[in-house]
Amino acid sequence: MSQSTINPDDIGNAYDTITHLWQREGFNRNNGIEAHKRAINFTDNRGNALDVGCGCTGRFIDLLQTEGFSVEGVDISTKMIDLARQRHPEVTFHHQDICEWEIENRYDFITAWDSIWHIPLEQQKPVLTKLVNSLNTGGILIFSFGGTTEPSENIDDFMGPEVYYSSLGTNGFLALLMKLGCLAMHLEYDQYPELHTYLIVKKLTLSDE
Repeated sequence: MSQSTINPDDIGNAYDTITHLWQREGFNRNNGIEAHKRAINFTDNRGNALDVGCGCTGRFIDLLQTEGFSVEGVDISTKMIDLARQRHPEVTFHHQDICEWEIENRYDFITAWDSIWHIPLEQQKPVLTKLVNSLNTGGILIFSFGGTTEPSENIDDFMGPEVYYSSLGTNGFLALLMKLGCLAMHLEYDQYPELHTYLIVKKLTLSDE
């Protein structure tokens, strides 16, 4: 699979074949939880929340519901969505490509943990812009990415199938989100020296600008 042929449907198809990795006994359901608790602490309101690339574990949905949010999920993998619906039949799930999906609702909290790093590099700016525009004023966005020094893209098969990754780089994401009127609340290389990084930003109110 070459980078030139990568599209989001390829990612959905790849994840359809490896849902067992998240269902096996011993899966770490605490992965990302402390980061999300930190992000939730920055919220002004706890209304609607969106889990982008929600997968099938439901761990972030469980946390957000416990914290008073009304949660929706979106994922491009058919099997992930099917499993998510079985786990949380009361939640609205969208089987959509985040690059193409026209988001209608507005949210106080959006998470995109280990998900949008799979979208094409040229879609990083449009998708981040879309997510910020879908936040209410004072809303929080948390997402993980590859903390590279420059924009990059690569293919990795460590999970089994070949899977594509892209990143604007740490400074690239920070510059974009500041331009979009966000305040960086927390940045962490949480698996250093690996490049796994997450960022929490807040959509500023007029009085904050």
